[in-house]
Amino acid sequence: MTISIIVPTYNESKHIHRCMSSILKSKTADIVEVLVIDSLNSTDNLNDFLSENGAKYIKSNFCTRASQMNFGASIAKGEVLFFVHADTILPHSYAHDIQNQLTTCDLGCFRAKIDSPKFLLKINSFFTRFPFLWCRGGDQTLFITKKVFQDIGTYDESFVIMEEYDFLRRALRNYKFGIAKESVIVSARKYENNKFWKIQLANLMAMRMFFKGSCTPKEIKAKYTQILDLEY
Repeated sequence: MTISIIVPTYNESKHIHRCMSSILKSKTADIVEVLVIDSLNSTDNLNDFLSENGAKYIKSNFCTRASQMNFGASIAKGEVLFFVHADTILPHSYAHDIQNQLTTCDLGCFRAKIDSPKFLLKINSFFTRFPFLWCRGGDQTLFITKKVFQDIGTYDESFVIMEEYDFLRRALRNYKFGIAKESVIVSARKYENNKFWKIQLANLMAMRMFFKGSCTPKEIKAKYTQILDLEY
């Protein structure tokens, strides 16, 4: 199966280098394209870097990750869509791992290791091997056949946060989800400006509001960003 890699970005020129290196270093013939879908509101010079690294840079007319990923999916050529965050490092066998996983499931992700030696973050990383929805997150990536992605209904663009959780909740009703044994390395930048327990509180509040169903995505994002100091 051919694979299109879709990377949504917003002012990521300082962080995307390692991600792109991991993608291109282990790229196989089955990876037909790497699409970097930049936010309308980005102000950095990301295109200058990507033009030298084999990725296709597209300045989109959208400013939310859900809409950027949907746009990338709409123009992707591959039979498989692989959504990757710009501060994530892929395992060297990622193309084989995706194809192997999709022989037994319809969509899936990798386990994740947070790029930090701190013990508490190792605990967070450990739980990414389990199939529970609360153990998921977009930084673990998502791979899915284009047909299944379209059948599920794409990302709901009203979700300005937690778009992956909404998508997976819909997907798990009818499709089989798998978790690859290999791990992606996830940036610890969120933890550089916020204490561990503060982040857990923000995550818990967001999850409770999401599952409660009476809060809008904008309300969830407002609460989340009120608690945390984020650079993105």
